[in-house]
Amino acid sequence: MLDFNTIINNIHNNLKHNVVKGVVASYIPELSKQDVNSFGIFMQHMDGRTFQAGDAEVPFSIQSISKVLSLSKAIAFEDNNLWTRVDVEPSGNPFNHLSLLELENGIPRNPLINAGAIVVADILCSQFKNPKEDFLQYVRDIANDQTITYNYKVAESERLTGFNNFAAANLLKSFDNLNNDVDVVLDFYFHQCALEMTCAQIAKTFYVFANSGKCINNIPHITVSQAKRINAIMLTCGFYDESGEFAFEVGLPGKSGVGGGIVALLPNHFVLTTWAPGLNAKGNSLLGMQALEQFTTQTNLSVF
Repeated sequence: MLDFNTIINNIHNNLKHNVVKGVVASYIPELSKQDVNSFGIFMQHMDGRTFQAGDAEVPFSIQSISKVLSLSKAIAFEDNNLWTRVDVEPSGNPFNHLSLLELENGIPRNPLINAGAIVVADILCSQFKNPKEDFLQYVRDIANDQTITYNYKVAESERLTGFNNFAAANLLKSFDNLNNDVDVVLDFYFHQCALEMTCAQIAKTFYVFANSGKCINNIPHITVSQAKRINAIMLTCGFYDESGEFAFEVGLPGKSGVGGGIVALLPNHFVLTTWAPGLNAKGNSLLGMQALEQFTTQTNLSVF
């Protein structure tokens, strides 16, 4: 049996002393306050065991990791026309580019880039009676953790500086791919991205995707087929224009966020999360990418 505790602690100890740690995101002012030296790893095994190292219990803004959670709720609603409004192809572009959106008549390449996630947010705004409250409760339920909440300072910081997202939303609206008012959709979207969680909480939340749609309490929230589709999208689109590199180096479905978090999973085996706020040039956590590559290399555990 693999000694996950030793493996994770060795990876953490080897990487935390790296001189090059990446650059903390600053385009959302509130995120720039993060300490570049923060670094945590948490593993939730399907047999119930957990392993952790470093800052695994420190809350941070999960940002684009939330897009998988909103997608999982949208995909569960019937008659939402999701896959006619959003494609499932890798974009090959940074997460906030708008050029393809105009070229392809307002249909985002996939639900994990900003434009695609804004369409998903629009679906949730239509389906939920109280979108922000109902979505937060959904996340709390699949995580089995009622303490999870939004960081309202981050949400406001995103609203005040989210000019690119306003541009994307208005472009989507011009192509009739938003049903609700732009301000309503973006208010929900900014709060969704401002969910604050720890590595441990994210791992327990994403258990649902490693367990065929059943949460950590073994309650079904999505179907086996829907979980399979979401994992496929994470594998091909979860890291923007570095998704191919992540599949090549790590070989797991996963999702990153500019808050420095990464979550990756091997269905029926484990969920592994990392947090290191310093980002590489593609907007993904520098130490997190290295930690996950080292983990799958040392354990030979991947989808390939």
